[in-house]
Amino acid sequence: MLDVTRRLLELLDLSPIGDDHFQGDSEDLGFPNVFGGQVLGQALMAASRTVENRLCHSLHAYFLRPGNHRMPIDYEVQRVRDGGSFSVRRVIARQDGKEILTGSMSFQVQEEGLEHQFEMPRVPGPDGLQSEQELGRLLAPHVPERMRDILTRERPIEIRPVDPMNPLRPEPRPPYKQSWFRALGPLPDDPVLHRCLLTYASDFQFLGTSLNPHGITFMSPNMQVASLDHAIWFHRDFRMDEWLLYDKDSPSASGGRGFNRGNFYNRDGVLVASTTQEALIRRRSS
Repeated sequence: MLDVTRRLLELLDLSPIGDDHFQGDSEDLGFPNVFGGQVLGQALMAASRTVENRLCHSLHAYFLRPGNHRMPIDYEVQRVRDGGSFSVRRVIARQDGKEILTGSMSFQVQEEGLEHQFEMPRVPGPDGLQSEQELGRLLAPHVPERMRDILTRERPIEIRPVDPMNPLRPEPRPPYKQSWFRALGPLPDDPVLHRCLLTYASDFQFLGTSLNPHGITFMSPNMQVASLDHAIWFHRDFRMDEWLLYDKDSPSASGGRGFNRGNFYNRDGVLVASTTQEALIRRRSS
């Protein structure tokens, strides 16, 4: 296992600090605040530690305040209900005594039922596509020095965009994006860990889908962008150390907010998870 992947697994391995209370470290990805996917993944891990023999099938969370990547995060889990088939947990993430995220997760026993799904869109496979890191190395000489580490850093989740846009010369595009995702190196056979890793990764490249029609990116000046909420539904088992296609669209943007949807498919075309997110996409006055 690569060191960068091992560090991510350690980040998700929370420390118990009391009854249904856990603490996780924070990582600095070069952003001003804690990466939202980190808080989501850790929150799901905290909730999962209080449930036995049931896997998460849905997660709904609100980002309340920006997180500080120089401080650990405390997670309080509240046991809302344990029924015959489902368990519900509420999770509150805090830093310095203030709530930065609140969310609810539902867990279900394994069950058979009716089956149908959307077909996976026809897109090029990951082989031959450049990774986000490789594309970042091409851009690095043309951006301010403070941004070069963000573009070229090693990352545990390899992302290969299907049709990447040059963030230095953005152009209006339809509100659709596709990328292939996988964790680098083999992972343990732990379905809870794979769900937490997908939760972590699902926040990458998501918000930007609602920027596509407007010809702007995260590097465009005078933009304030931030995730407001995030939801995930897990449909079927999967592995994060195998390629997954993240197919995203943005049906609407209005009122300073952009709405995004996503589906994760494995290489066999099986739909394994779906996501939604609303984001703040506010243009500041210059």
